[in-house]
Amino acid sequence: MSLTYRDAGVDIDEGDRLVELIKPHARPTMRPEVLAGIGGFGGLFALDVSKYKQPVLVSGTDGVGTKLKVAFAANRHATVGIDLVAMCVNDIAVVGAEPLFFLDYYATGKLSAEQGAEVVKGIAAGCLQAGCALIGGETAELPGFYERGEYDLAGFAVGCVDRPRIVDGTRVVPGDVVIGVASSGLHSNGYSLARKALLEKHPLDWRVESCGGQTLADLLLEPTRIYAKDVLALLERVAVRSFGHITGGGLPGNMPRNLPDGTRAVLEEKRWERPPVFDLIEREGNVPRDEMYRTFNMGLGLTIVVSPGDEAVVHEVLGGRGLKCWTVGAIERGAGEATCEVVR
Repeated sequence: MSLTYRDAGVDIDEGDRLVELIKPHARPTMRPEVLAGIGGFGGLFALDVSKYKQPVLVSGTDGVGTKLKVAFAANRHATVGIDLVAMCVNDIAVVGAEPLFFLDYYATGKLSAEQGAEVVKGIAAGCLQAGCALIGGETAELPGFYERGEYDLAGFAVGCVDRPRIVDGTRVVPGDVVIGVASSGLHSNGYSLARKALLEKHPLDWRVESCGGQTLADLLLEPTRIYAKDVLALLERVAVRSFGHITGGGLPGNMPRNLPDGTRAVLEEKRWERPPVFDLIEREGNVPRDEMYRTFNMGLGLTIVVSPGDEAVVHEVLGGRGLKCWTVGAIERGAGEATCEVVR
């Protein structure tokens, strides 16, 4: 009896079908610099060096984490691709870089072309929001490695910034103001804690009155906000001294990453609106305040440090782009490594 790859659990034909299904979604993300995209051995991107005096490439990689477990349980796969893109492009945007292109890695135990296409459709939607091209990726069918219906995602983004325009936090000084930009909810961090606090007690279709009647599935699968174009628009008007992309580690863990030694950010939590999903997790899971702040973004997905004279322009630019933002604190003199404290 002969043995085929399909007998071993890998369906090459299904993989080929997935490639054909995703091509129409990837096509609208193409930029003029793309020479070869989906389907080849490598994505080709001709950097337009005339746009830069001293071009510096910036790369970022990330995943979606256990938020995927919620997508599996809800059988909703259309938005986790947006999360994947957001986690990568936001990281490179806060350095001042324009996201140029994106690649994904999609691995599953038993390939379903329809499910995979739904995921990649979300990735393409995220790339459109960020302005970058989806030029390639990898689909891996790994029998016995993942449970049926489950998959993992990883993303890789590359951008470019002119060296003099890199935002590295070195110009931050005491007296600067901190502006926080609203998140769309949990984004893609803290889901192991959120799932334990909520899903061990309640089903995904539970409608939460304190959260506007949304179901838990709606709340937990809200896509991560992509700030890339907003950051670039702001940099055209303001000499931003520091950005912080607030991911795992929360405000205390992320703001200091782009602040100089000898400074500390002091934020007042009463100055911004906290989405009710965070109160829900805190209450249902009996999670201590400090643990909430070092796990979740708590309503601020992006922080911006500018001189006091630029504060009004930041609010004008971001407000004009439909983003909620608040002046949430200031930079003070510190000792040693940079820190961030959130006070009541």
